This record gives sequence, structure tokens and C-alpha cells, in this order.
Amino acid sequence: MAVLKEIEEEIKDSLATSRRSFVTTMFAISGAIVGGLLALPLFRFTTFPLKKVESEGDWSDVGPAADFAALTAPVAKTITVERRDAWQTASSQTAVYVLPAKDGVLKILSPVCPHLGCSVQWQDAQNKFVCPCHSGSFAMDGQRLGGPPPRSMDALESKVENGTLKVRYRYFRQLVNTQEPMA
Repeated sequence: MAVLKEIEEEIKDSLATSRRSFVTTMFAISGAIVGGLLALPLFRFTTFPLKKVESEGDWSDVGPAADFAALTAPVAKTITVERRDAWQTASSQTAVYVLPAKDGVLKILSPVCPHLGCSVQWQDAQNKFVCPCHSGSFAMDGQRLGGPPPRSMDALESKVENGTLKVRYRYFRQLVNTQEPMA
């Protein structure tokens, strides 16, 4: 009878141990699942800037295309730029330069100097663009002539739609040799 009692106690102990290990294993598995589910949004949040693509932006009206057909020098025009950020839309006004047409195609330049972001101005008397901050100079077509700017003026994408000249305004990185849009 004593032997049976010992065997019975061993069976109870082994069952209790297996129940404990089963419960411990289940807690560990469910904890790992819950931890993974909670970590997924955090992982997506931290890696989102790496996956974000620059928004294409909206087209802004510059004016009737016919008004720019007879240009002989660059003309500064003020445009309204709308930026969408999540649920907000912000409007701002900025200037662009419309260049005389070459082969019937109008070219539009950003007035922002690629050196440090000052506003480049067209000088009729000198027949060139001049940056007032560090004396950078650019030809009528926006090509760099001299000074500290690392590249030519930034050309903007443009199109004529229903007789209206439109431009897609973008901001570009400064102090780099290539034209890199900023997100």
C-alpha cells in the first residue's frame, strides 16, 4: 500500500509539473503574440519616413500662356501654392520666373538660390540673375555663371493646360551639386 501511495504521489507531482509547464508555456506564447502585436505599430511608425514618397504636389496657375509668348527677358510671377499635410491644407504665395520661350516651350525657374536659399533677382541692366546674399550670378536661362552656388537655378515642371500656364512648385536641397527635391 505504501508503494501505491508513492506511485500515486509521483503521478500527481508529474501531472502538476506538466500542468505548470503547460500554463507557463501558454503564458509565454500568448505574451510573445501580444508583444508582437503591440510592437508592429511601433515598427511601422519608426520606419515610415524611410518609405514615405514625396507627394507630387498640385499644379499652380501662373497665368494665360499667351501672355508669355512675346517675352524678351525673364518675368517674375506670384503663384499660390497649396500643400496638403494629412488633414490640413496650407496655402502660401511664392514667386517664380518665367523665361522667354525656346522652341515654343516656356521654362520656369525657382527664385530660390541653391546656395543658401536667398531670393535671386533678375537684373535687367546686367542681363543676368544675381543673388544678393553672396553675389552668385546666373545667366538668363538659369545656368550658373559664378559665385558660391553649387549648381544652376532649379527648373520647375510646367505645362500648358486649356491655355493656362501651370507650374508644379517644389523646394530643393541647398548646398548640393544636384537638384534634389525635398519631401
